[in-house]
Amino acid sequence: MKIITSWNQLPNFEDSASENAFWQDHELDPKLMSNSIHEAHVRESTTITLRFDPRMLSRIKRIARSRYLNYQSMMKQWLAERLEDEMKKP
Repeated sequence: MKIITSWNQLPNFEDSASENAFWQDHELDPKLMSNSIHEAHVRESTTITLRFDPRMLSRIKRIARSRYLNYQSMMKQWLAERLEDEMKKP
């Protein structure tokens, strides 16, 4: 059995059959697995206060409801997407 000690050692599998064949004679190093487990910090987010025009907030909530999302989660998603776009700009 060959031990995988780095995530870089994993190939890109063409299909599930090739992935299955790979794992027949390979296994992950337990240290690699334990290092990949995310341990939550005491506080992973910071609370902030934003002031919105009531009509704008109503529109945001309406959009979120139509997507079956919590409006705050949707707003965080929008901000994350915009941040990624901004980081790509020179």
